[in-house]
Order: sequence, then C-alpha cells, then structure tokens
Amino acid sequence: MAAPEINWDRLDKTKFYVVGAALFSGITVVLYPVSVVKTRMQVASKDTVERSAFSVVKGLLKTDGIPGLYKGFGTVVTGAIPARIIFLTALETTKVASFKMLEPFKLSETTKAAIANGIAGMSSSILSQAVFVPIDVVSQKLMVQGFSGHAEYSGGLDVAHKLIRSDGIRGLYRGFGLSVMTYSPSSAVWWASYGSSQRFLWRFIENDVKSEKSTPSLPKIVLVQATGGIIAGATASCITTPLDTIKTRLQVLGHGKKSSVKQVVKDLISEDGWKGVYRGLGPRFFSMSAWGTSMILTYEYLKRLCSKDEEAAGQKSGIVSIDG
Repeated sequence: MAAPEINWDRLDKTKFYVVGAALFSGITVVLYPVSVVKTRMQVASKDTVERSAFSVVKGLLKTDGIPGLYKGFGTVVTGAIPARIIFLTALETTKVASFKMLEPFKLSETTKAAIANGIAGMSSSILSQAVFVPIDVVSQKLMVQGFSGHAEYSGGLDVAHKLIRSDGIRGLYRGFGLSVMTYSPSSAVWWASYGSSQRFLWRFIENDVKSEKSTPSLPKIVLVQATGGIIAGATASCITTPLDTIKTRLQVLGHGKKSSVKQVVKDLISEDGWKGVYRGLGPRFFSMSAWGTSMILTYEYLKRLCSKDEEAAGQKSGIVSIDG
C-alpha cells in the first residue's frame, strides 16, 4: 500500500516553517556551487576561455578559492526564506483544493496527481516570484562579477543600490515576465512529474504486496520518493533550460544596457548554433535532479516530522516516528 499523504491540515505550521527553513538552507549550502557554475556558463561570451563546467570551477578556485563557489550565497539564503514560506504554503493549500476540484471527473489516481500537483506547482511559483526575482537578479550579478567582462560589486546591497539608481525598482525585476514563464512551467512540470511518477511507482510496487494492510517500509518510501524526484528533475530541466538561459542573460546585463528576448536568442545562436540555448544544460540537469531529489526527500521528511498525528503517536509511545 502506498505511503499515506500528509495533508496541510495535519501539519504543525510553526514547526513546519522553522525546521523547514533550517533543513532547506542546509541543502542550499551543499548545492549552491552548481548554480554558480551554471550561471557563469550561460552568460559566457564566445571569447570567454572558461566555458565548460570544469574550466569555470577551476577558474573560480584559482582566483577566489572555495568562497568563489559561493558568490551571492548570503543574498540567496536570506531571500529564500520568505520566498519558500510563500511557495510551500501556496503549494500545499492549492494541492488540496485541486484534488477536491478534480474529484467529480473520476480520473485515475496517476492522472489526478499529475494535474493537481501541476496546478499547485505553477500557482505557488507565480506567487513566490514577487520575492524570488529580485533575489535572483542580485545573486546572479554577484555570481558572474568579474567574469566575461561583468562588473564587480561589494555585496548584495551594492548591487541593489546600483540597479535602483540606474533603472528604478524595475531594475530589480528585470526578466520578471521571463522568470514567471520559466519557473512556473518548470515548477508545474516538476510537481506534475513527481506526483504522477510516484503514484505509478507505488502501483508497480504494490503488485508484489500480498496484504492490503501492509505498510511500506521507510527505505521503500525513500526509494520511491527519490526516484520520483530524479524523474521530475530530468523532465523539467530538458523542457525549460532554453528559457532559463535567456532569462539569465537578460538579468545579468550591465547597468543601462537593454536587450530583448529576440536579440538574446540571436546572440546565442550566432555563438553556438541552436545548442547555444541549451548552454548550461548539464549543470542545470544535475542541479534540478540533485536539488529536486534532496528537496523532496527533505520535504517529505519535514512533513512527517511536523505531522500532528505523528507527534500524538510519538507522545503516546515515547518516540516520534518518521515512517509516515
């Protein structure tokens, strides 16, 4: 039998946000360097020597040491907390509403999960972009500073001050429309793929389960969730990398410089052909798969940890179970 779903109304919200902020910040520490490498690869001009992932890492370590792999980290970790609170709240509440909305249609569990998770992923991403985009713009400028002719900054506040001075508040929202177009479909595809693949895997596994009352073991739950995360990351990265590359180029333009989506695409194609729009696919694929798998395992563990039912059961037995 599949692992039971822990819905929004069963969570201790305070514990969910506090513990969640700590856990996701820890994952960000581990995977952040991949984002730096991906961003630098996407903005490299045709004359830039460091255009492969290996050469970018080598160059960063040579000039800045390990801190070079964490350019803009402080800005991201600070801004990610409110953005993540908005995202997770919208995700869970919208998912519940979407499942209820789909009940009259008598769809299969896999299809229903794909649609409900997709709607929830897209909605939560759109809402969180209001906080995330300024953080993204500032952090990406810090990631590429001194690389391929990009300006140097003294920190996140310096970037924000110069952007506002040259372009007003709009400067912090450069590429906002494209971000929504990139991250919202990406989030929808990711969550839809995860929700449907997880149910498909459980259905496949359940064929070998003789007793309907049997509860899946924790290793089996983790294996299914991790596999779902990898499938979701692979699907989303392949579909949305071109939009992410274009968005990144627009966001890291120098102060006062203007360009359009059409011009960025023309530049990428003139430099590398059509494969130019897939620049950084390797790191993005790895990032989305690694981040997605780590995130979903952490997220599902967090929900088990913050479940009121689990806490009540733990108090009765003297322990807090994490088996779901």
